[in-house]
Amino acid sequence: MTPVTGPGATVLDAPAPAAAAAGHVLHTGELHYSLTDPALTSMTLLSEIAVRHPDALSFAAGLPFEGHYETSALPRYLETYTRHLSQERGLTPEQVTRTLFQYGPTKGIINDLLARHLMIDEGLTVDPDAIVVTSGCQEAMILVLRALRRDARDVVFAAAPTYVGFTGASRLVDMTVRQVRETAHGLDPDDLEAQIRMARADGLNPRACYVIPDFANPSGATMPVDVRRRLLRIAEEEGILLLEDNPYSMFHDGGGTRPPTIKSLDAAGRVVYFGSFSKTAFPGARIGYVVADQRIAEGGRFADQLVKIKSMLTLNTSTLAQAAIGGLLIEHGCSTEQASARAAEVYRRNGRALLDGLQERFGGPDSRVRWNTPTGGMFVVLTVPFRADEAALQRSARDFGVLWTPMYHFYAGAGGLNQLRLSFSVLTPEEIGVGLDRLAAFVAQRTA
Repeated sequence: MTPVTGPGATVLDAPAPAAAAAGHVLHTGELHYSLTDPALTSMTLLSEIAVRHPDALSFAAGLPFEGHYETSALPRYLETYTRHLSQERGLTPEQVTRTLFQYGPTKGIINDLLARHLMIDEGLTVDPDAIVVTSGCQEAMILVLRALRRDARDVVFAAAPTYVGFTGASRLVDMTVRQVRETAHGLDPDDLEAQIRMARADGLNPRACYVIPDFANPSGATMPVDVRRRLLRIAEEEGILLLEDNPYSMFHDGGGTRPPTIKSLDAAGRVVYFGSFSKTAFPGARIGYVVADQRIAEGGRFADQLVKIKSMLTLNTSTLAQAAIGGLLIEHGCSTEQASARAAEVYRRNGRALLDGLQERFGGPDSRVRWNTPTGGMFVVLTVPFRADEAALQRSARDFGVLWTPMYHFYAGAGGLNQLRLSFSVLTPEEIGVGLDRLAAFVAQRTA
């Protein structure tokens, strides 16, 4: 563009027509390889199918229950947090205004409340300065993986199947993920040891293992305490970190006590802990966090290194979103178990409805359909005698009006081809019954 002379000398020419700017065509081969990876396209495909079939009942999306959301609560949360800033933290009105409206500290502004929550709900003593508040848990994963990935030899491990968001985050930072067998009790420690040995034999450098110990996404598996302790021993002996993700532990079956987090058992500083309020509060806030209290030899903590990356990625997490979550925490005594108690009861009810419904429709002695029975969370995995891929999902949605998630996405395309994940979080028991009737008809048609 060239300057305009005369009275409007400070104004630049209008930009060239959009068509000219669109003349150059990019090819996906010129872009980062992850953009064609199934890990990054799977959720988009599911959304597209759902849009094409709006009347289909969906067991696909792992969304939290939204029946208790109230828009009127948002200003109340903000007011509650504003009072916290002035009354508990002693900020002046000008400081309160600056905290909410200006750029905030890169580590976050609700770290003190998160530390209280971790003590109350998980028995964890955490220095608020070791917490980094992130734009959802996805950013926390990217920060940690980016920090750990030095060169192409660095690898991380995750269960097969595992959360597709972790696989996608790893692709974005060019970190190789090696799969570890999963059993009914979660990630198999014997296979983890074997995979670490094989990686080293291949000249690779094992850095960390990602685990969801409670009601894992997608399998619903829960690790016994002895397996958690063994993973800690392996991490210490092998010199790796454990990346513990804990979004579902509050959604247990209500019986007994929750098992301890791996982080709470960690005496050697081997666990980096991911937290999220997308399920226990509401995903619209996009508030997650990471506890990275490992000491750095040159000074400070791992969290301080993550902040360097975050400052170049998102600068800081929305202060208004943090304030909303902060107010919610304060109103519930900083306990997310208390804050999510009503939703947890919905998931218990829905989980029972789904498992009972599966037994009624597929529980016969000659049935070739099997499923697991998780004791909490949001997901059940169905094993069927046919290929459960996108083509099958399309047919299921179009001809039978029911959606589900193909499991092979969670195996990075290397397994799970005859499995599907059913999410029961947002449906009513009545809708679950109708959806299972449709699913049973689809399965009967495919196996006739």
